[in-house]
Amino acid sequence: MLEILDLEQRIKNNKFDNCYIFCGADEALIKENIKIIKDKNLRSDFESLNYVQFDGLTADMDAVINTCETVPFMSEKKIVVVFRANFLGESEDKESNKKFEAVRRYIEQPADHCIFILYYVFENDREKPSGKIKKLDKKACVVKFDKLKGANLERKVKAIFEEKGKNIGKIELKLFCEGLNNDMNIVENEIEKLCCYTFGRDITKKDVINMLPQKTDNDIFSLVDNISQRKLEKALEILNELIFKGEKIPYILYMVERQFNLLLQLRFGIEEGKNKDTLAKELKLNPYICEKMITQSKKFSMNGLKSAVNLCLCTEERLKSSSVESKTEMELLILNAISA
Repeated sequence: MLEILDLEQRIKNNKFDNCYIFCGADEALIKENIKIIKDKNLRSDFESLNYVQFDGLTADMDAVINTCETVPFMSEKKIVVVFRANFLGESEDKESNKKFEAVRRYIEQPADHCIFILYYVFENDREKPSGKIKKLDKKACVVKFDKLKGANLERKVKAIFEEKGKNIGKIELKLFCEGLNNDMNIVENEIEKLCCYTFGRDITKKDVINMLPQKTDNDIFSLVDNISQRKLEKALEILNELIFKGEKIPYILYMVERQFNLLLQLRFGIEEGKNKDTLAKELKLNPYICEKMITQSKKFSMNGLKSAVNLCLCTEERLKSSSVESKTEMELLILNAISA
């Protein structure tokens, strides 16, 4: 199983495999490397004929395999991508196993003219490659996309700034990277914001501090997301991590309540026919964050969101008016929100 830097070195040396299995928590990095593979192997004028994508949740695997075996048009290679290949996860339902077996059989003798790429995005940073992915490790080029850290993250971020024609000093770069969760979607969005904010001048430490979001915001998003998916154990794990990092229960509760309130307002707005840009402006949200929250809001019913807000208010009242154990109250809030 390769790491990202190993894959990037192989691509740089124009060494390509017939089959790739990409997995990890950072979908932006996965997509970026797929684009690099595509750009290095396909002519832009015939790209639409030789680059095919399938949604792994709905794809008929016979159709996918047939596409892989069909010869490319005016090109040495064609690329077939299966995104949301969730059948590569731990699920053992009949349909997932059927899709996995079809892939396993194909990559025993893949077509020489096809670069076949499947990718599966982990639900969180703690997830590990499944047994199914490990079974394919010797037959395909399996790459785990861990989120970039330390010097690797700084090098990547500096390169993105340079692509935008913006220079950032070493101190400012380090401060910027340390202040963000290392999700490349978030990183690229924050780089864009900082470039716009400092248009026509150099980036200063004060600029970085003023523009960076709080890491806790991202943790709260993950906490609420796990509540939406009825994942009690993972939600409680994030709560414990926040407490361990020194966040106070009243602040965590405030942030969770704020998140549910925003989700409820977004659901009302969607039902009134408002689009993402309008809602982002009304609620003073970054458009990228707004889009993610709209997706998150749809995981709840309207009644579920109303109930979650009320649960937060009741928990707040109990914490203020009695000597209850605050951590226990937060755990009960999470449990009740999942059950609502």
